[in-house]
Amino acid sequence: MVKKDYSDVISKIDMIALKIYNDFLKTEVPSIDLPTRTKANIRFDEKLNVWKYGNNTTQRNAKSLDGAYMLLRTMYMADFIKEMIRVNKSSTLREMYYISEGWDLAKFHSQQESNLLAEDLEVITKCMREDFKLRPEEDGARVIGNLTIEEVTRNNTKKKIHCQDDVGDAGYSIPYNVEPEKITFKSVDADFAIAIETGGMFDRLVENGFDTTHRAILVHLKGQPARSTRRFIKRLNTELNIPIVVFTDCDPWSYRIFASIAYGAIKTAHISEYLATPSSQFLGVTPSDIENYDLPTDNLTKEDINALKSELTDPRFQDSFWKGEIKLQLKIGKKSEQQALAKYGLDYVTDTYLPEKLTEMGILKK
Repeated sequence: MVKKDYSDVISKIDMIALKIYNDFLKTEVPSIDLPTRTKANIRFDEKLNVWKYGNNTTQRNAKSLDGAYMLLRTMYMADFIKEMIRVNKSSTLREMYYISEGWDLAKFHSQQESNLLAEDLEVITKCMREDFKLRPEEDGARVIGNLTIEEVTRNNTKKKIHCQDDVGDAGYSIPYNVEPEKITFKSVDADFAIAIETGGMFDRLVENGFDTTHRAILVHLKGQPARSTRRFIKRLNTELNIPIVVFTDCDPWSYRIFASIAYGAIKTAHISEYLATPSSQFLGVTPSDIENYDLPTDNLTKEDINALKSELTDPRFQDSFWKGEIKLQLKIGKKSEQQALAKYGLDYVTDTYLPEKLTEMGILKK
């Protein structure tokens, strides 16, 4: 097992406390600077090929009572993280929220507040949440394909798992920690991976044997994918050279699922290079598919329309493909789901739609 060295993490956390301490010594108002985490402050990093935060910053300081409380919570959280590292324990984000009940004036008013502060610490230290021994409530999604993984078990032993032969219909469940100290890829015999938004469509592809007939790795995203799922996909692509295609519903919220995989999400832009897979391709369902395949549709809601218009100004959707598809969707006023392909039968998606689209994209050979 690769044992993680936390000395750098502790050093970076200590630097935050040292900054506050030095402010007091200089009789200055204590403060912490961090990048503004908004759509307007993400920039394309040509070296990393992902979207990162730009140069705009905001300041947390003790000039107001709320600001002073936030700095106090920051110090308590930093101390809590160091203690978990020391005793080799981990905590869910939810547990940390409840633990803060014992922090007197530093306790959080809501879990959203504690989650945001954990993200702030990531931004400031350039570490990941997993480095802080913090984990989400949910694990990652499911995987089925000709892929062998070696995972470190709870007994600290290594176990090999073949993601077809050693799993049931639900597949291999991606753990919250997918770093090399937890899982390693031992072998793969597949031509591409398809990341699938909905559980129903993932199950359809599994039942139809798409992973075996088309040499594919199937990854269920469970809607907006967890960090561990995005990191797993990133490692599949970079370490095994597996092309990634993303298969979602045809609505603005699904496009953002793709964006989080390919370009990086706005709220996690500070770690896009660890989570985003820039070479990912969007397979569909697209607004063009609605017309080309005559799919059943629903009308766009007011929220859908506003989200699509917002995406037209989102720097992650500025290429000609996305602008064309979003404008087409606004024009026709319709959206559709992956399951709409069942109009033509339960096998249509695996026998016709996916092979046609994948061949168009050059993933499958004619």
